[in-house]
Amino acid sequence: MLQLKNVDVAFNGVIQVLRSVNLEVQAGQVAVLLGSNGAGKTTTLKAVSNLLAIEHGKVTAGEILFDSQDISARDPSDVVRRGIVQVLEGRKVLVHFTVEQNLRVGAHLRNDADGIRADLEKVYGYFPRLRELAGRIAGYLSGGEMQMLLVGRALMARPKLLLLDEPSMGLARRTVKELFSVLARINREEGMPMLVVEQNATAAISICHYGYVMENGRIVFHGDRDRLTSNEDVREFYLGLSLTKERKSFRDVKHYKRRKRWLG
Repeated sequence: MLQLKNVDVAFNGVIQVLRSVNLEVQAGQVAVLLGSNGAGKTTTLKAVSNLLAIEHGKVTAGEILFDSQDISARDPSDVVRRGIVQVLEGRKVLVHFTVEQNLRVGAHLRNDADGIRADLEKVYGYFPRLRELAGRIAGYLSGGEMQMLLVGRALMARPKLLLLDEPSMGLARRTVKELFSVLARINREEGMPMLVVEQNATAAISICHYGYVMENGRIVFHGDRDRLTSNEDVREFYLGLSLTKERKSFRDVKHYKRRKRWLG
């Protein structure tokens, strides 16, 4: 469904952030993109959504294909019309609108009133808390409630592909578990493909079918969920587990030199 083929991205024409990135999301699957801050994960999503120009960025090489059509030069609004909807990081709700008004904004490109009402009920089914808060001004929601609202608003656009950028950021562990449980349910019940960028590797891998690890703008490792969880480097650096399954802190591993067997 989505393919990135040897994609390079540069900012201001000189700062190269992505280097020969190859990545794909297959129909009906959840793919995750893991990596530390500055690895290029968010830039990858913005390349797909074509939001790079805002930051003076540009795809300088390669192809981004969606349903076999090259979308790398498409206007962002056209990308959305084709069915790619991104949930940006940073809790970007419309703070002066109510919860339900925010949700309805997600359907602003649609004109099927009955379908919009049905999808609104579906969102409330996935997130019952949003029904309780339907009339509340969005700016007064908690971080977890805002993240639910953003996912719900994206669903109102009836996406063919959902992009999520750090959905767990700043959320309590229990809220993260609930959110990812709903994402897994949406994928399971709707067959909706997703590309999830996350630093919380444990949460992301728990719902994924396939995953990629990015460092310094390159994909350095990829594989299905079993391959991710059995790889020593992924376990140690992203899941915080040693080979003896003892929990390690980031302080214990952050200065450890990466093994040279990522692609083995």
